[in-house]
Amino acid sequence: MQKQLWQLKTRPEQTQIDELKEQINASEALAIMLLQRGVSNFEEAKQFFNPTLEQIHDPMLMKDMDLALARLVKAVENEEKIMVYGDYDVDGTTSVSLFYSFLSNYYGNLEYYIPDRYKEGYGVSTRGIDYAHQQGVNLIISLDCGIKAHEKIEYCNSLGMDFIVCDHHTTPKVLPPAVAILDQKRPDCNYPYKELTGCGVGFKLLHAFVIHYAIPIEELWAYMDFLAISVACDIVPITGENRVFSHFGLKILNSEPRVGFSAMIQVAAMAERKLNVTDLVFGIGPRINAAGRIAHANHAVELMLSQEPEQAHQFALGVNQKNETRRDYDSAMTEEALEMIEKEGFADRKSTLLYRADWHKGVVGITASRCIEHYYRPTIILTESNGIATGSARSVKDFNVYDAIDACSDLLTQFGGHNFAAGMTLPIENVAAFRDKFEEVVSNSITDDMLIPKIEVDAEIHLDSITKRFFNVIQRMAPFGPQNRQPVFISTKVQLVNPPRLLKEK
Repeated sequence: MQKQLWQLKTRPEQTQIDELKEQINASEALAIMLLQRGVSNFEEAKQFFNPTLEQIHDPMLMKDMDLALARLVKAVENEEKIMVYGDYDVDGTTSVSLFYSFLSNYYGNLEYYIPDRYKEGYGVSTRGIDYAHQQGVNLIISLDCGIKAHEKIEYCNSLGMDFIVCDHHTTPKVLPPAVAILDQKRPDCNYPYKELTGCGVGFKLLHAFVIHYAIPIEELWAYMDFLAISVACDIVPITGENRVFSHFGLKILNSEPRVGFSAMIQVAAMAERKLNVTDLVFGIGPRINAAGRIAHANHAVELMLSQEPEQAHQFALGVNQKNETRRDYDSAMTEEALEMIEKEGFADRKSTLLYRADWHKGVVGITASRCIEHYYRPTIILTESNGIATGSARSVKDFNVYDAIDACSDLLTQFGGHNFAAGMTLPIENVAAFRDKFEEVVSNSITDDMLIPKIEVDAEIHLDSITKRFFNVIQRMAPFGPQNRQPVFISTKVQLVNPPRLLKEK
């Protein structure tokens, strides 16, 4: 196991602590935790502990929302055929399931499309556009992809079809020629919250649609279970709107889960407990992801759209079996990758980049994450698919792996992603050069401090301050996740009363 550094978070000024303690009648430890999370007064604390639907922003604040809404309304009014196009991961499939299932309540000339991970690869594909054209589609709406699909959208336009992009990934300097591009990360977008998932961006378009047609807003709020899963599994900050989506989405999942999610909860053996973000990340997410990793992500969408309990149960069993297969691949590939790092002399590098032609394409991202557990540094795992190298990158805290890959773009065919995760394709003959250049870029930009995994500690407390009230207040800080991690405390000068002992020989 790697050494980990215990890093005590910066303590706020004592005057700030005292002011907040007085305003909310809280302990010093709680005041410190809230200040560390950007909560500095009574009103902010009220919003933090009691997320409300009023905290959801006006969708029309998003750049191009007026254009996207106008084109969607035109399609509905003229009974044009609409295709909802999404990526094959959790964010993409929940995006498609939410958008398709909600819109189909009000409009029938609609279908969805998920690309095949192995035959088409990530994002918008020529095959998908050709299929849309054959089906007489007039408008394609992409979810969780499309921001870099310049040539594909150009091709789509040449066939007489319009395109709306709903994405949340880092934007290129030149945007694709779509009718509208919804992405809060656009430099010219003034939308007040910048951390929406792809599912969240699609939700905002539906939000504008609901307002336009005066549909009761409660009908859309009922779909926040999809949002909660996308937020948890895409590992985005659980702040702002994402905190609201997670809060209310978890309420739905714990009280009245839709048929597909209920079946998934049953097969994951989670029916007897109250679900939290961790359950979504490690229980629901891997099963949704496994469909696209092992076979086709349509299986996950069919499950999420299921209306009949028996049918949903069968879909859930199938997805669960794919997840078991994924685990087997995961275990074998991780073992092989770690052995390769040692045997091929990569152990002392500042980065990891491994290629093996027979590795399973659907598990390379997971393997990259597993390698970071052993060698804490930016990691890329590549395999062969359709005659080219393809793979996934994962990063460590504070290091922007997207920028590092961008610096190597002359060796790549295609890449995309964000600070902590990315995907790429390249000619197999470029793999060795890519490995060396990536190592050079990382070595020149990463600090030694970034290469040490850290346990962030919120505050030092005395053991006698851990009361039932203190515990209950901490529970109310949920949902926990990025930028609102479950609090960690230390107590010093503590003595071990009894030595550790073996449990089940471990």
